Order: sequence, then structure tokens, then C-alpha cells
Amino acid sequence: MVNIRDLDPSASPLDYYGAELRRLREEARLKQGQLGDMVFCTASLIGQIETARKVPTREFSERLDVSLGTDGLFSRLVGLVLRSQLPSWFQAYAAMEAKASYISSFQAQLVYGLLQTEEYAREVLGVRGTKGLDTKVAARIERQRILERENPPLMWVVLSEAVLHQEIGGRKVMRNQLAHLLALQSREWVQVQILPFEVGAHTGLMGSFNLLRFEDDPDLVYTEDFVQGHMTANPQALREGSLRYDHLQAAALSVEDSAARIARVMEERYGHQPEPDGLKVA
Repeated sequence: MVNIRDLDPSASPLDYYGAELRRLREEARLKQGQLGDMVFCTASLIGQIETARKVPTREFSERLDVSLGTDGLFSRLVGLVLRSQLPSWFQAYAAMEAKASYISSFQAQLVYGLLQTEEYAREVLGVRGTKGLDTKVAARIERQRILERENPPLMWVVLSEAVLHQEIGGRKVMRNQLAHLLALQSREWVQVQILPFEVGAHTGLMGSFNLLRFEDDPDLVYTEDFVQGHMTANPQALREGSLRYDHLQAAALSVEDSAARIARVMEERYGHQPEPDGLKVA
């Protein structure tokens, strides 16, 4: 039997979620095992979530709402829980990203987080180890829900061509990631341009950065180093970032030619050859 401990619901979103789950389960006069059967998990998992030792998933939360008749309560709470699992230095940016009406991003090495597939994100986030990896991936995928809103932010992303060639997770992962980029371009509010190798020197050589624009708040520019992120509304920084981004957009391939470049790299570099350690089929 899972050891029951008292929770302070105000300690964190995860503690609040666990406390509410225990309270509503007990109100329904259900044992942990009974609720587990209803949501297709073990009694142990219910206990771990109730005691804030395990982070719930969105799928689990949706099943809870159906089983307990909670009218979307846990589906709403899980967004807060997953956001709280992001690195503390990144949480402020994620909150502003979710409020932005226009997102401009230049990425020199990786696909922008909002456009990553789950498999690609898992490889990126797991590069230093797998501890807590499922939660990290779930938190990143949760960020992407802003693209599914009724009024999603307009997004314009410039990717260095190096992003297409930096093989993350093997050919299959990369092929699926590039196919995802192509599929996203069917959404009128998402535009992707490729900055080709032949451009040579460009204004993004100093590294990746994002510009966030808002309807009612000051614009922001965001950069990262290997330790943390930096977000500022300093007018001079915004001016410099905007100028650099304008030059990058001008130097990049058109949206249509960018899609053709992505498709070409996907076919030529990550086509349906067997993996290096795969077996040939007779």
C-alpha cells in the first residue's frame, strides 16, 4: 500500500494536483485500485500522483476527468503542472511565449521547440541523461498546445540549413521531423524559411534568438547560453534583434523554396535506406 502523506496544496502545482485527486477520489468513495482500473493504470501510480511523487500526463488527466466527472478540472491543471516542470530559468519565457501574438525565431542548430516532434525532442532533451526524461518531453510537447488554440500566435521561423543536416536520433527521427516541418507549412499561421549554406556569413552567426510580440505588452527578445536564458524588453536590444532577423529573412530562401529544400534533404539524406545496423531484407 502506498504510504499516504499530507500535502501542502499551495507548495506547487504538482502538490495541488495530487491533493485534489485524493480529495475527489475519496469523495467518490473509490480506492486507489478502483480508480486505477477506471483510468487503466495501477493503484501504485494513483498513489504516486496523489503524493506528488509522479508527474501526471495529459492523457491520464483526461481519463480522470471522465472517470470522476470533474468537467475538465484535471485537464486544465495538468498544463500548470507540466509548465512547472520546465527548468526554472525557462518558465518565465514559456509563460510569455504562451501570451505572444507573434513569434519570430532564428535557430542555428536545432528545430525550434514548438515545432519539434516528440521523438526529436526526446533525443535533444536526453543528451545528458534519461533521468526525468518522460516529464521533460511531456513539458515540451505541452508548450506546443498554443499552436492548437482557436487564435494561435503567428509564427515565422528561420532555420539554418545546418539544422536539417544535424542528425538527431538517426535517420528515421530526422525524416519524421522534416516531414513534420513540411506538414506544418499547411497552417497559414506557421511559416518556415531555410537559410541556405550558400549565403555564407550572416547576421545570425552569433547564435539563435527569438522575438516575441504582444498585443498589450512590450516586445521581448530572448537568447540562451549553455547555463540559462536571457529575456529583455530593452529598446536597443529589440532594435538590434529585429534588424538581424530582417536580414536573416531577406537572405533565406522563400517559403516555397524552403519547403523544396527540406523535402530534398529529407529524401537525399534521410530516405528509406536501412539503418546502418539494420538487416537487409531478402
